Amino acid sequence: MEHSDRGWHSHVNNYCERADASFWAEPVNAFSNGAFLIAALAAFLIWRRAGRDDVPALLLIGVIAVIGVGSFLFHTFANRWSLLADVLPITVFIYGYFFLAMRRFAGLGIVAASLATLAFLGFNAGFVSAWTGLFGTGPIATANGSIGYFPAALAIIGVGALLKAQAGRALVGAVEAPARAGSELFTAAGVFALSLFFRAIDEAVCDAFPLGTHFMWHVLNAVVLFLLVRAAIRYRAALSGAAAR
Repeated sequence: MEHSDRGWHSHVNNYCERADASFWAEPVNAFSNGAFLIAALAAFLIWRRAGRDDVPALLLIGVIAVIGVGSFLFHTFANRWSLLADVLPITVFIYGYFFLAMRRFAGLGIVAASLATLAFLGFNAGFVSAWTGLFGTGPIATANGSIGYFPAALAIIGVGALLKAQAGRALVGAVEAPARAGSELFTAAGVFALSLFFRAIDEAVCDAFPLGTHFMWHVLNAVVLFLLVRAAIRYRAALSGAAAR
């Protein structure tokens, strides 16, 4: 990781593909962010077919599109302000989806879901410090800076397990929605783990593969966000349909 000192316009070089500070030094990393726009469009089409009244899901779909734009800016301008444009929308999605999961999947009220989200935020805040305190700060120990995403992966698995448990306790007619949503979240967690792998090895493979592997993080992470939003939309639609029968 390289930085040059010019405040918000300070150059940031975090990735194998970038060999200089020019705008198009990371063309594959930059254009692979189109995957987020495709994911947002695909999720929007599902949202529209589901009734067009799921406002929280629509907001998250918008955030997915913004993630693609913000990441494109970072992989072209590659400076501190564009780093924020990259990181902030991802942060909004993580906590926004967690709050929605607490409301929709766990059935918590607004206050309880808010407290759970704050607790998750607090856990995230201390996780990296605790991890580096135990394992050090080297690129292998920190998975090339990817450990900050580990709590999100654990949360996806945890909510998926909660849904599977709900399906196990539910009456026969009410099993399908939580069981399918749980399976979709487990699938998302698996894809997320693979995306983190490609993010983590980007620098390690640089000598042998100068293009790097960060672009696969974009492509697979877009799939993850699509799967998460689709699960939320389908779950709500399934419950609404069951209530109408």
